[in-house]
Amino acid sequence: MTLQSQMRNRIQTGLLRRAVNTASVWAEKYRMMGKPIPGYWTFKYHPWLRDMHDSHAEHNIGQKAAQMGFTETMLNLVFYKIDVCREDCLYVLPNKTPDATDFSVGRFDSALEMSPHLSGLFSDIKNVGHKRAGSTNLYIRGSRGRSGLKSVPAPNLFFDERDEMDQKQVTLGYERASGQFQKMIWEISTPSITDFGINSAFQLSTQEHFFFVCPCCSRNTELIFPECLKVRGDGILDPDIYESRIICRECKNDLPHDKDAKAAMLKYGYWNATGPKVETRGFYVNQLYSATIKPWEIAKHIILAETNQGYEQELYNSKMGLPHTVEGAQVTLEKVNACIRNYRLQDPHDVNVLTTMGIDVGTWLHVIINQWLLPSTLGNDLNTTAIPKVIYIGKVKRFEELDRLMRDFSINQAVIDMFPERRLAKQFADRFPGYVKLCYYARGIAGRSMVEPKDENELVVDWRVNVDRTGWLDTTLGRFHNSRIMLPQDTPSEYVENIKALIRKPGVDAYDNPTVDYVKPENVADHYAHAQTYAEIALPLAISASTGRDIKAFL
Repeated sequence: MTLQSQMRNRIQTGLLRRAVNTASVWAEKYRMMGKPIPGYWTFKYHPWLRDMHDSHAEHNIGQKAAQMGFTETMLNLVFYKIDVCREDCLYVLPNKTPDATDFSVGRFDSALEMSPHLSGLFSDIKNVGHKRAGSTNLYIRGSRGRSGLKSVPAPNLFFDERDEMDQKQVTLGYERASGQFQKMIWEISTPSITDFGINSAFQLSTQEHFFFVCPCCSRNTELIFPECLKVRGDGILDPDIYESRIICRECKNDLPHDKDAKAAMLKYGYWNATGPKVETRGFYVNQLYSATIKPWEIAKHIILAETNQGYEQELYNSKMGLPHTVEGAQVTLEKVNACIRNYRLQDPHDVNVLTTMGIDVGTWLHVIINQWLLPSTLGNDLNTTAIPKVIYIGKVKRFEELDRLMRDFSINQAVIDMFPERRLAKQFADRFPGYVKLCYYARGIAGRSMVEPKDENELVVDWRVNVDRTGWLDTTLGRFHNSRIMLPQDTPSEYVENIKALIRKPGVDAYDNPTVDYVKPENVADHYAHAQTYAEIALPLAISASTGRDIKAFL
């Protein structure tokens, strides 16, 4: 090749690179995709993504249904920022393992394998949590634990599936970009409940919905649930269900669901702000817009949701991208009031009745003390047959103040939150050996099982117990639904609000197995709910200690 040809090619390459000045242009030029839409990246079947790629807002929120292209959008933005802008990026997922690991291998590495431009861009991809492109870096982290986020400064932050994250760490993550003159923050997630996670952030944004012109009535409209889905058939096995249709909200006529006809209908769609005039942009879209999901697929889910709360939750969260609370998932004021009995907190208490204490640790130490009405025979499932009478509801500032409560109320067993003050909690337990357990909500434990961990010498750590969070919250909050807890007439309003805060969120996993989690709206406290749960956990521990029987006999 002659010198003149080399100069011509270099100039031409430089001009082409200068034309790649937006993330959407970058994606169409360099990003290769696999199935279901193989080839160079296209916005044909996801037209709502183009404006998201090119948003100039510093903070962007995506409240979405599943499989709508939001994660791929953030990945394209990461590549654009690293390739063109030469800026570091931090990509945060709920957990380091398996989320960050699976993303690194399944999403990032596969994108490099399919795109020649990307494969030549990154020089080091072996490290799961740190990818290098020359002097530019991509950090992939899980949200659990402060150390993973605390040490990574980056002007571009991406939070994927925010509702599944440790919400406190999201705020910590913001600080990674605080020292930058120019920054970009993206948060996306399927929502869970109102005022939590992504929905809380979305409500403070422009709340943009994707509008288009109806081909039947020529009016500007959007696809919303349930108005825009006509379900046909009486069950999932009824052949008529395949005649289910998406319809226009305005004229009620059927809309095309063939992928190419639907793409043509949405091609000139646009984002319409429905929220306040703020700088943070918020984007919302649901599966009614999808080119790959048929109307009858959603219709089947609707029918299943009529008799299954897990499918109901998933219908709203994953299919429609909407927050939702199923019936009976939250303790109401009426349920709490039904548990009020004719006594007061100041009344004298009987020191000869089995008494447990639960302590939730935070800025304050929230304390609950129960006296227990026990069945005549101590059989299995003690927490179901026994009834607690709450005789103390309060909070103290210092751990030493718990000592007085232990003595004044003759506590048989106390259970205290293990974190965040593990050292002080352990010192409290050491002052009352055998009477205090540090509790940790652990994974991999089913129902109301308890696990007493062992040390390096295989000896039981007698001051600690691990339990399943959901199983024990089910037991504690279930008492209010069934009026099997006694509360005083002067129950503080803070206690009531804390009990009402937690919401039971059912769901289904990838294998259609039922799942359950407890969540709460942001800026709402739940300290007394956990203190009440710790006092509940203390019951079988107290009985086991007094009878010498294995704790498993009472669970």
